[in-house]
Formats: sequence, C-alpha cells, structure tokens
Amino acid sequence: MTARVRVPATSANLGAGFDCVGIAVDRWLVAAVTLGGTGISIRRRGTLNAVRVRADQDLFTRGFRAACAAGGASPAGGGATIEASSDIPVGCGLGSSAAAIVAGALLADAALELGLSRSQILEISTAIEGHPDNVAPAICGGAVLSVQTPAGLVASSLRVSPAIELLIAVPPFPNSTKAARAALPQMLPHSDAVVAAGRAAALVQGLATGDGALLGAALDDVLHVPFRRARVPGYDAVVAAAQSAGAFGATLSGAGSAILAIAPRERSAAVGAAMIAAWRAAGVEAELIRSARPVPGASAHRGPSISHPVPSESP
Repeated sequence: MTARVRVPATSANLGAGFDCVGIAVDRWLVAAVTLGGTGISIRRRGTLNAVRVRADQDLFTRGFRAACAAGGASPAGGGATIEASSDIPVGCGLGSSAAAIVAGALLADAALELGLSRSQILEISTAIEGHPDNVAPAICGGAVLSVQTPAGLVASSLRVSPAIELLIAVPPFPNSTKAARAALPQMLPHSDAVVAAGRAAALVQGLATGDGALLGAALDDVLHVPFRRARVPGYDAVVAAAQSAGAFGATLSGAGSAILAIAPRERSAAVGAAMIAAWRAAGVEAELIRSARPVPGASAHRGPSISHPVPSESP
C-alpha cells in the first residue's frame, strides 16, 4: 500500500509571536511511502539532497514512527520506503524540519489507516519539533496561533487582512536553529516581558486588520530578534531597505536566515525589490518569496492515484 502527502513551508514568529504564531508559505514538500521491507529508508530530491542525518535522527522517520506508536500499529513487513522532494529552503527559517515531521506522521496515518485526527498529528509533530509555531500552519494552512493549555495544545486560525502581503527574502546560506536558540538569554526584565505581551497582541490584531501601526510594533520584537540578528549578515540593511520602500516592518523568518517583511499590497513589489537589492549590495543573491493569499495546509491521500505526485526531478 502507498500513500502520498503534500506539506507547505511555513514562516514562524512573525516578530512578536515567538514560538506561537506561524503562517503557511507557498513552497512545498511532496512525499510518498510504500510499505514493506526492513527498516525505513528515505530517498530525497530537491532541496532535501543537502540533508544528511543519522537514520535514528531522520525527521521523516521520527514522524512516521511516532504516528505508528500513537495509532498502535507498525509498518507492514516491518519497514517502509519514503520518497520525498521539496523546494523549501533548508535551514533558512521556512519550516523545512516541521514539514518533514508532519509528512512522516501523515504518511503513516494514511498508509496504515490509523485514523489519527489533525489534533493528534499536531501533538505528535510538536513533541518532536519542540514547539508548534511551524507545525500548526503546516497542518492547518493559513496563519495559526498555537497555545499550550492544561487540556493540551490548542491551534486557532488567524485572520489575515487581504490588504497586506508578506514578502520573504531568502539568502543562499542557512542559520542553525540550535545555535540561534542558544543565543537567547535565560531571563528578561519584567518590563521587556510587558512590551513583548503587548506586541504579541498587536501582531494578532494587526494581521487581522492590516493596521500598519500595530504591525510595525509587532515586527519590532524584543524576545528573540535582538539576540539573533547578528547571526544573519546583512540583516539591518535588508530590514531598513524594506521599511524605506514602504513596509510596515521586517523581521527574521523563524530563526533566519530569511527575512520577512509585511507591506501594504500596493507597496509589496517595491518592498520585495528593495530587500533583494539590499542583499545584492552586500554581495548576496537572495530569492524572494511572495505570500499574497492564504496557503492551504497539508493534504494526504492513500493509494497510487492523487493529484500531487512526487516530482521525478527537483522542483
């Protein structure tokens, strides 16, 4: 039996929404699984070609096995072969890790007919990823707020005003998420926590209304960006260029290296061009990803015939 999945890229934090807000982005990981054999083998194409990890640390495998455990099943014959292709930049703050985890879990659920709910897939994937900000929009699509409650993880879709556009400038170099987290302080002053709480609220309301003042405040984060920005060469210049061209603000996409700006729709082309030009002036040829409309979440299908086959070549 085979199953196939399609999972979007994601941008997390969006400034003040640290570890709790993310949005789906129009880049995709597509994967298929065939059950049988011994162990779980992975065949990678596209941006995944650069991924080299030990078998026990592979994120497709971890997602697949975790879903099997949650559903009380094991791969037929004890093994599976996963073929995956992706055009999501790896290590640049666009949720490539979350996409692989979600893909593995959904492949197991579909191929073995485990009957897991999307809430269960969210819990499984978050336990592996460590935080839900990329996982939730990869599963649900659109913009999502994820909050841990006494009853479990709650994910709620956020409204995004059609008057705004997200622009993500992606340089050709990664930034280690592990190193970026290590750069964060263990404690912050209470006054900074108060500012962070207000700006997180501004992010949710600003996304919904397109209010430039709220979005400008929300993108000026105090929890993580001040401690991570120095790890991304050209960060200050790209952010300044985006703002000068008309963006409400700009910030790291996830932990970087990509930089995300939010702009009024009528200024989006100019903002994107300014970000790319700023990086080019620093000797970096970056790629621009525009997100002008909601991107759907992951889809999974059991059987050989689906509308989104695994590409035979790199996307």
